[in-house]
Amino acid sequence: MTERRADPEIRLARSYLLRVAEPPAMALTAFIRVYGPVRAARLVREGECPDAVLAETSARRTLDRAKSDLAEAERNGARLVVPEDGEWPAWPLLPFDQVTQRGLRGFAPPIALWVRGDGRLDEAVMSAVAVVGARAATGYGEHTATEIAYGLAQRQMPVFSGAAYGIDGAAHRGALAAGGVTAAVLGCGLDAGYPAGHAGLLKKIAETGLVISEYPFGTPPARHRFLVRNRLIAGLTEGTVVVEAGVRSGARNTATTAGVLGKVVMAVPGPIGSSMSAGCHQMIRESAATLVGSLADVIETVGKLDSSLAGRTPRPRRSTDGLGEEAMRVHGALELREGRSAEQITTGSGVPIHRVRAVLPELELDGLATRAEDGWRLTSRSRPVTPAGGGHQGQ
Repeated sequence: MTERRADPEIRLARSYLLRVAEPPAMALTAFIRVYGPVRAARLVREGECPDAVLAETSARRTLDRAKSDLAEAERNGARLVVPEDGEWPAWPLLPFDQVTQRGLRGFAPPIALWVRGDGRLDEAVMSAVAVVGARAATGYGEHTATEIAYGLAQRQMPVFSGAAYGIDGAAHRGALAAGGVTAAVLGCGLDAGYPAGHAGLLKKIAETGLVISEYPFGTPPARHRFLVRNRLIAGLTEGTVVVEAGVRSGARNTATTAGVLGKVVMAVPGPIGSSMSAGCHQMIRESAATLVGSLADVIETVGKLDSSLAGRTPRPRRSTDGLGEEAMRVHGALELREGRSAEQITTGSGVPIHRVRAVLPELELDGLATRAEDGWRLTSRSRPVTPAGGGHQGQ
């Protein structure tokens, strides 16, 4: 089947419209829906549009850099994905239209998205989970975010976050360590190099996943833009996990947006005296989030079990491909930094202990588990599985 691609004139129009209004441009988005992107772009250039649209576009409507923006993206290995493309994530973004129709402001869907990375955007959002939290994260928070993201990625559930320091960075690294897909959604242009300390991380994310922004090249980071991009992190995923957050924080903003959009909201509890967990505790106390204390809790709450992923578009083979259901469950109950006894693995996986004791040596032979002094652990780097299970060099 031929891939559906937008007409070049449509892509050019949306490139222009994406620059002339600061998102989320509620009036402009509605205007495009009525007139279509090409005609809407012409009317905006000429100033022949309603007052609400003029208010959003008057400061920049003469700034037509559509062609140069598309050329800049191509030079930087990026592309503009528009709603007329086959890879546009229409289903996850549908709640934006529903919420906007109810009159809520600040929830307009993106006009288009700049994307760097070879993966397809529509595939990256399938069963995706956002893992977000505080920049000034504690060691506990970063460890928890890493473990959750690692486990999700192992189960072919993409991990989305915002590439910030702290919890976001830990989540991206956890997914990368598992050889899975992770996506970073930015509050600036793809060329902004922000945060500077994560330039290498963003490069790695783009190599196996996606880096996404609705801001054109040359757009600098700004506080309001991070709050705006949070709606995309919430909207492109099926659930949001807040690992650590203050009472007032961007992570809480993401969680609130996810709740308004009808997505699953989860929060990880922390030490009762930790200010970094105060926001999580408040969300749980106010029933604004479901308490999750483990990877299993996250998967159960999101409602995506391994069996539901069978029909997905095939991805590159992973070291765990070919494992049976019991072996996958046992493998999923192992931790990278902490050994577990057979009894603990039984509790975590739900697999009878006699089967756990039979499966663990098999996982060890496949390079997926190792026996340590404190129990069984995940291997830090998995070697390829046996030919019967397919070959893949794990991360």
